[in-house]
Amino acid sequence: MLMRTDPFRELDRLTQQVLGTTARPAAMPMDAYRDKDTFVVELDLPGVDPERIDLDVERNVLTVRAERLPSTGEDTEVVVAERPTGVFSRRLFLGETLDAERIDASYDAGVLRLRIPVAEQAKPRKIAISGGEGRRQISG
Repeated sequence: MLMRTDPFRELDRLTQQVLGTTARPAAMPMDAYRDKDTFVVELDLPGVDPERIDLDVERNVLTVRAERLPSTGEDTEVVVAERPTGVFSRRLFLGETLDAERIDASYDAGVLRLRIPVAEQAKPRKIAISGGEGRRQISG
C-alpha cells in the first residue's frame, strides 16, 4: 500500500502553524485508492503541459514533478492570480506490496493517473496440502 506519512509535508505544516503563515492550496491535490489488484493515484494538474511532468522512482519513493507556466506575458497587468505557477513536486512512499517496476502513467483532462500493480508476492494464493486420503486446497 501507499504509505500515508510524508515527514517533509508534516514539517512544512508545523512550520506554517508556528510562523502563522497561511498555507496555499495544494498545487497537486491527490486521490489514492485500490481497485482490485491495482493501486490508483490521481493527481490534479490542470493547465500543465504533459511534457512538463516528470516521474522518478528510486527505491520505494515515487516523485512527481510538474511545472505550470504562467499564461500571461511580461507586459500583462494581472488583476487576480490564484492559480499557482512554477515547479511543484510530491513524493509518494510506496509500500513493499506494490510493484514499482510496472507503474503505468496517463494524463488526460488535467489529471495524471498512476496505476501501480500489487506485487505478485503480496497477492493471496492457494496452498496445496498433501497427505491423508486426498488432496485439497485452502486459501492462504
